[in-house]
Amino acid sequence: MLSEKWISAVLLLQLYCLGSGSCGKVLVWPCDMSHWLNLKVILEALTDRGHEVTVLASQESLIIDYSKPSTLNFEVIPIPQQGDFTNRLNGFLELATKVMPTLPRWQAAKKLQEFLLQVTGYMKFLCEGVVYNQSIMKKLRETKYDVMVIDPVIHCGELVAELLEVPFVYTLRFFMGGTVEKYCGKLPAPPSYVPVIMGGLTDRMTFLERIKNVMLSLFFDFWLEPYDIQFWDQFYSEALGRPTTLCETMGKAEIWLLRTYWDFEFPRPYLPNFEFVGGLHCKPAKPLPKEIEEFVQSSGEHGIVVFSLGSMVRNLTEEKANLIASGLAQIPQKVLWRYQGKKPDTLAANTRIYDWIPQNDLLGHPKTKAFITHGGTNGIYESIYHGVPMVGVPMFADQHDNIAHMKAKGAAVEVNMHTMTSAELRDALKTVIYEPSYKENAMRLSRIHHDQPVKPLDRAVFWIEFVMRHKGAKHLRPAAHNLTWFQYHSLDVIGFLLACMATVIFLVTKCCLFSCRKFGRTGKKKKRE
Repeated sequence: MLSEKWISAVLLLQLYCLGSGSCGKVLVWPCDMSHWLNLKVILEALTDRGHEVTVLASQESLIIDYSKPSTLNFEVIPIPQQGDFTNRLNGFLELATKVMPTLPRWQAAKKLQEFLLQVTGYMKFLCEGVVYNQSIMKKLRETKYDVMVIDPVIHCGELVAELLEVPFVYTLRFFMGGTVEKYCGKLPAPPSYVPVIMGGLTDRMTFLERIKNVMLSLFFDFWLEPYDIQFWDQFYSEALGRPTTLCETMGKAEIWLLRTYWDFEFPRPYLPNFEFVGGLHCKPAKPLPKEIEEFVQSSGEHGIVVFSLGSMVRNLTEEKANLIASGLAQIPQKVLWRYQGKKPDTLAANTRIYDWIPQNDLLGHPKTKAFITHGGTNGIYESIYHGVPMVGVPMFADQHDNIAHMKAKGAAVEVNMHTMTSAELRDALKTVIYEPSYKENAMRLSRIHHDQPVKPLDRAVFWIEFVMRHKGAKHLRPAAHNLTWFQYHSLDVIGFLLACMATVIFLVTKCCLFSCRKFGRTGKKKKRE
């Protein structure tokens, strides 16, 4: 009976699609790990509305499981060298958890750049596995997709869209330093009050902080290129058969779906084709598994602390794990810690370790008092959604910037992963749990997040469908894309006006000198007479 109802529902949906002409075909170029968890929510919502969604998945996907039954279709990209990317990623995780937290921000960004440059070869193989694979490209062309949804962290999606002549939509949190949004998306970013992403600054900067922000801006703009730009410019030009650049191709995105919102962001100028969809994956809390619920209820009036460093950080050094466990032992709350490393010797009875925890459901539990987080965007938004104050332990990429936003809004305390002691972790937890302002500020952000005319997921789906219906969104595209850099900054106009001023000054000076000379000669003649 259930299957008959399900079949009926599918048939009704198909009839609706045929009748309204509103259902289309979506091609997806994803990024792995936490990015996929966010994107998958959008894709499943699209399939729920009757759209046909096909994901171009790598053979080396870590959490994109294309072997399981799904409403999504998967086109697996063959690559010649398997295993190389996984090995490099594991090496990067070691670097991110043990080395990057010890470095200044700019040096940590340099290490991240080095990793991205190292995986250029893998991304090249991945890209060639699609654009130079005649059977795959023939199949994609014959399917006649209406839109591409792309996570731009992994290049090539926009190239595939260009070759297929399909409009595309980006979904992202940020690019390194915000340079791609600024130069390829033409997003204004005055350094006087727009902090550089990954700089850990706020929009309320002192004079010295503004100097730092300008220096970081120059660093990201002219020194730290996240990818081998020359290589990709040449690759895209060869693939398209005409001179182009990576940035020019990326700038053709119809809509940029940003994984933040004004509960997180500082006020700054944005363009009409940039849309906020932060927290689209958040949901009301569901009941916890019985064993976890019993442990939570055993906390009594003290409540619980939820602790997760995300999907990428699987283990820590024994010394660091023992230090953290020792700090957690000093609070009266029960702690649920997602951790896959060796059990710390200092682990106390109030702390339990899990390979996986229902994080969203725990954060939405009424007994949850605080969230210890590395500062990933998904976790930050689940905490905002449920109004839970945070202790931030950022390590790399956007994590410092995310925690800086939460600190500025009074909803988080930060501790340094490299230098923290057990006492500092304990004190940070006590601060956010027992100082009422942190809970109040977290609840304020939660109210702002929930007080939207359209839910973030519905907004993301709307704009993707909008691009499908209108074959793009060119009316939202700023004219800045058609200007050179000196035209954009009006340097040609300034130069022309300066030339005009110089000409006028020159002519006036010449006229004055001529008049003075003529007057002098006339005066001498009169004296002689």
